[in-house]
Parts: sequence; structure tokens; C-alpha cells
Amino acid sequence: MNEALLRSLTPSVLAVLVRRGADFAAAEDAVQDALVEAVRVWPADPPRDAKGWLVTVAWRKFLDASRADTARRRREDLVDEEPAPGPAPAVDDTLQLYFLCAHPSLTPSSAVALTLRAVGGLTTRQIAQAYLVPEATMAQRISRAKRTVSGVRFDRPGDVATVLRVLYLVFNEGYSGDVDLAAEAIRLTRQLAVAIDHPEVAGLLALMLLHHARRAARTAPDGSLVPLAEQDRGRWDTESIAEGVEILQAALARDRLGEFQAQAAIAALHADAPTAQETDWVQIVEWYDELERLTDSPVVRLNRAVAVGEADGPRAGMAALAALDQALPRHTAVAAYLHERDGDLTTAAQLYTEAAQKAPNLAERDHLTRQAARLNARGSR
Repeated sequence: MNEALLRSLTPSVLAVLVRRGADFAAAEDAVQDALVEAVRVWPADPPRDAKGWLVTVAWRKFLDASRADTARRRREDLVDEEPAPGPAPAVDDTLQLYFLCAHPSLTPSSAVALTLRAVGGLTTRQIAQAYLVPEATMAQRISRAKRTVSGVRFDRPGDVATVLRVLYLVFNEGYSGDVDLAAEAIRLTRQLAVAIDHPEVAGLLALMLLHHARRAARTAPDGSLVPLAEQDRGRWDTESIAEGVEILQAALARDRLGEFQAQAAIAALHADAPTAQETDWVQIVEWYDELERLTDSPVVRLNRAVAVGEADGPRAGMAALAALDQALPRHTAVAAYLHERDGDLTTAAQLYTEAAQKAPNLAERDHLTRQAARLNARGSR
């Protein structure tokens, strides 16, 4: 079963149902039911037109559910509109659907969570990790969002800022390797950049391109993570880097700085360094100061502590880290790295082991475990 294909088709199928009159919550449920049916049927009998099959099955699932609580007259109208079997129109409604999900009746956080779940195809757990909240809390937030938009007319699209936040989180989840959505997020952000003249749209596109340019070097042949300092920079996509830098420079020239532009500036400084040792960490710290001012984010402060450790020495980095909540994700991993830089290999090995136990995914856990083993081996010599 091609899970990636199902995920890529989900937004378009959902858009077809919404466009044909289904309210969002019911349409999302019908699409999920169709995906379950695809997992059951396709291995033995794969369709020639995957999207057309999903549209037909999802629409029938929606009609079946509608018959239980919808008046007879409306039910007959919907039956008349049922699409005929066969290839579905090759219309890309995904970006429009992102805007529709960012509905004014929802708070920005709820709109983002709903869109990631329904359009981005992420699990509730993945969304909760992105927001640094318990899975149960995120499940309740998504359920409330579904109830809020149930029966609402999607004739007032949401704002650009919410859509950018969704695209950013979808890209990050795809970039992590758990779900390959990074290329789709870039494609949609390109479309948005053409449609809307906004410096933060350009900033986000530049950020995505600069990060995606390093993707081939982020993993070794065995699938293990390769830290930025150890990556083969010859494998970086120089065309994507050049495009990202050009887009970023044009956005910065408009003097309307936002968080995505600031993040892209940091990524550009990494991309511009011929070697890890030649990275301009002082300027990176300055950009993190700007980013902290814009976002007041604990994750930004955590990343800033790493940059301070590189620019001013590991003890300066540990001092910056000491001001942060130890429960912050990856706090222990950063502490391990800074202790290793400071020469305290025993403490660093212990912290790497602790960090591995808290890692959000298997690749990161394996990487941290190898770091601990490496230091333990050095200490036993």
C-alpha cells in the first residue's frame, strides 16, 4: 500500500467534497473512511485512477452518513450531484482548501491544527509534538474545531498568516522524514507567492528552499542522521540555495521583517559558509535576537543557546541554556552537546543517553544513542 500516494491525494479529494456541498467536518470523516477502504481493497485490486476511486467512495460515504440526519429533499439533491465513475478532473484545490480551513470562526491555533489533520494528513500526535502540548489536548482542540465548522459556509477564507503557519508546520513534518510532505509544502508556497505579494510569503519560500537544499546530505546511506557540521556540503543543492537567497534579499529589502525572513536569514548564513568552521555564528546570534523579539518562542531561545555556544564558547551557551525550562523538547540534547564542547565527556554521554530516551522519532533517538556510545568509548580508552 502506497501511503504517500494516499496522503498526497487526500487534500484534493477533500476539496471536491467541500466544493460539492459537504460541510467540512462530514467531508473529512468521509475521506478518512474512504482511505480506510483503500487500505483494505487496493492491495488486491488497485484502481487505475486512484483519485477518481477515492472521490467516488468518499462521496458515497458522505451520502450514507447524510441520510441518517439530513432531510429527504436535501438528500435527493445530493444524490443528483453524485459524480459519475471515471477519472476526476485534474484541478488543484489544495491551496484554496488551506485558506478555507483557516476560517474566521476558528482561532488561529485551532485552524492550523484542523488543517494539519485534515489536509496535511498528519496524526494528532505529530501535531501535538509540533505545538509542544499533550496529545489529548490536541485531540480536544481538533474535535472542537470540527464542531465549530460543522455546517458553516466556507465563503470567508482565513488570513495569510494562518495559512503560512500551516505550510511551515507541514514542511517541517515532511522535512523530519516521518511524512514526506516537504516538496508539497514548497509547491503550495510557490503558488501562494505568485498569488500574493507579501514579504513573509517570500520569507517562508526562501526558508523552505534553503532547508530543502540540504536534504540529500542530512542522512547517511544507512538512514542515520548527519549533523549540519558533518554534512557533505558538496551534496547541497546550490541552485535552490541561490534561489532562496535571492528571494530572501528581495524580501528583506522591503524592510518589513517577519519571523520567516529572520529564520531564512539564519539558514542563508549556514548555506553561505564553505565549511562549518567558517560559519558566521556572531551574525547568527544577532538574527536569533531578532527572531526572539518577533516570536518570544522558547524553541528560538533554545536554538539561540546553541549559537551563543558556538560564537562565545560552550560555557556562554550553557549560561543561556540555564535560563530555559528543562522540560523543553531537545533541551537535554543541547545540554549534552555543550558539555561535550566544554570537554566534560562523562556528563555529555549521560545527557546524550537521557536525550535519546526523550527523542521524538527513531532517527533522532538512534543518533543520540550513537553520540553517547561514541563518548563512552572514548572515556574507556
